[in-house]
Amino acid sequence: MQLTPLIAVHMSVATAALALGPVVLWARLGQRQRPRLHRAMGYTWVALMVATALTAVFIRDFKLPNLAGYTPIHLLVPVVLGSLVAAFWCLARRDVRGHSRWMRNLYFLACIGAGIFTLLPNRYLGGLLWGSLARVLA
Repeated sequence: MQLTPLIAVHMSVATAALALGPVVLWARLGQRQRPRLHRAMGYTWVALMVATALTAVFIRDFKLPNLAGYTPIHLLVPVVLGSLVAAFWCLARRDVRGHSRWMRNLYFLACIGAGIFTLLPNRYLGGLLWGSLARVLA
């Protein structure tokens, strides 16, 4: 797989979501909470996650085990979108604890978990990372 504009956009929004997530979570922790920062950065994070999920729909990989180009990692697309709906549903019902649980789980599953998956040697980013590291160490 090579870097296409679609993959570049996907990687950019996913990386931004990965970096912004801790800020959003931090803004509601501790004694000095920052609800305005949490809300502003939270909406930005949600937009980044939606963009990540939607761009993933158009990225196909026919090398890995797949079904019409969709690999098991594509199962995260409905998980991400469904989790966002569930999190906002909790907010609409004033269930802040439920909202927090959905969003935390989504961050760790979709950002951290998928991020680790992308670093496997047979994935695009993993190939770049491990190939560069092998050249440096050789």
